[in-house]
Amino acid sequence: MTHRVCLWGCVLCLVTACQSRPTVPQDTEYREEADSFIMDEEFFPEVLSPPAELPISSFGEIWAYLLSDRVEALRAGYPLSDIGYFGAEVNVYGELINVPNRKRISGFSGRVHLVVCCNNTALTHFILEPGSAARKKLIADLLAAAKPFDGLQIDFEYIPARDGEPFRSFLAELKEGLEEHKMLTIALKARIRPVANDVYDYRLIAPLVDRILIMAYDEHWSTSAPGPIASMGWCRAVAAYGLLTIPPEKLIMGIPFYGRTWGSENTFRAFFYSGIERIKRENRVTEIRREQSVPNFTYEIPVKVTAYYEDEYSLSYRIEMYRAMGVKAIGFWCLGQETPVIWSFLNLSSPE
Repeated sequence: MTHRVCLWGCVLCLVTACQSRPTVPQDTEYREEADSFIMDEEFFPEVLSPPAELPISSFGEIWAYLLSDRVEALRAGYPLSDIGYFGAEVNVYGELINVPNRKRISGFSGRVHLVVCCNNTALTHFILEPGSAARKKLIADLLAAAKPFDGLQIDFEYIPARDGEPFRSFLAELKEGLEEHKMLTIALKARIRPVANDVYDYRLIAPLVDRILIMAYDEHWSTSAPGPIASMGWCRAVAAYGLLTIPPEKLIMGIPFYGRTWGSENTFRAFFYSGIERIKRENRVTEIRREQSVPNFTYEIPVKVTAYYEDEYSLSYRIEMYRAMGVKAIGFWCLGQETPVIWSFLNLSSPE
């Protein structure tokens, strides 16, 4: 499919995934800038009947993330055991902000976990500094904020490479401070093999928390080559490594609901004068306009758009693949982005 775009004058809108979550490619420290979803404001899915050929998939725990400004996306009757309520943040001063109101989803009968993000490498280093006043205050504030919730989830995706030990001691302090019946969980980047000096080392983190959700998505991201958000072969490798390094009762395999598009041309960039002159020549620009003496022009070029997304068939295939491998829990990013059919082929079974 081909579209037309105008340099400077028009915007190519690409469907991209949300912040945090989507995570990063395994074995790298790449992290793109936070994306934002393009979403139909009126769309919140109703449960539909599944195609007859899709199996009913049962799990003892089914998790899903819920954005605090999208509470309408949580519908009565969804087969969910746990909600990750997204999300509180750490501001530039190391202070906890934007804690969602637990009462807004008081009708949900399962467990609700406060999700906390820190989205800056330098800030993450600052708040993890052992013995610092900022760290002590943040831990106290996190424990206080978690009181109305059934658990606390840490989603720090920008931890500096040398801060593995401070991060693990931070988790240990949180676990010790939480009330006995509350869960400490964590969302971690996807891995398919050990990574040297990995701050997200599954083996070292697993003893410190009650659950680990592996963010098995963004195998391809907004600035990579086009490809699946999470291909089946890659997901199988991620799950196999997770099952090898995390106790099965603690492992949650994260599953994406969202899609992405990629354009064959990226027109958003800055140029030297010589570059602008080259563009004018190559595209046969003849009309130059001026705004208060500043020159500008427009031209059109063809753009090929490629989209990858998830539907009921890909989701069912992935879910059944995980179940057959021995995965006991799955978790979705995030409510409101899914095909409505998915809820009709999921079943919340009694934990073993």
